[in-house]
Amino acid sequence: MHNGTILLVDDEPEIIKLMQIYLENEGYRLLMARDGLEALELVSRETIDVMVLDVMMPNMDGIEACMKIRETEHFPIIMLSAKGQDMDKITGLSVGADDYVTKPFSPLELVARIKSQLRRVRKYTHPSPVQEHEMILDELSINSATHEVALAGESIKLTPREFAIVELLARNRGQVLSMEQIYEKVWKEQYLESNNTLMVHVRKIREKIENDPRKPKYLKTVWGIGYKMEKFD
Repeated sequence: MHNGTILLVDDEPEIIKLMQIYLENEGYRLLMARDGLEALELVSRETIDVMVLDVMMPNMDGIEACMKIRETEHFPIIMLSAKGQDMDKITGLSVGADDYVTKPFSPLELVARIKSQLRRVRKYTHPSPVQEHEMILDELSINSATHEVALAGESIKLTPREFAIVELLARNRGQVLSMEQIYEKVWKEQYLESNNTLMVHVRKIREKIENDPRKPKYLKTVWGIGYKMEKFD
């Protein structure tokens, strides 16, 4: 019995070998691919719990692979890149990645990020029985037991991080949560004012759940403070 299946996609053999030692030592089943095309083939026939995806690879890079995978799959994706500039980070997150690690990285840090993503997914897959499982906000329904979101009966595909934001705001519907509160609850790390990761995620959520993202009905911005989910009941 293993603790989960991790798909590591990178064309650098040294990174593959290093992470294989750390991940297998933690009891994970490790699958490996050298580029985006190999990753897509593995995703089509394997059950993946977390993917670690390098950005710069031959044949198909990580950005394109992430976009294709997000068409059908919802498991957490952690992007790896040698580039640390904000724009590279935003690009990775805006195509559906849940986290971002810059090379060179500590193997222990990457293992910690993988564990964090697994905990988050399992929390929503197996929620506490005292939780309110299904929340209805006008035509938007959020089910924390099945990790499903629907708008007017049409299923909406959210990444685990996007779902965590929606679920948090829906549980506190009608209340304004600061950007700091949301970030620290969802990302489990300290919020920095210069960090616009949350804004990127909110924009992507609105593109999926709002009929007009520029005039949001559900996920409202409270300028200078943060966000709130409208209360319709």
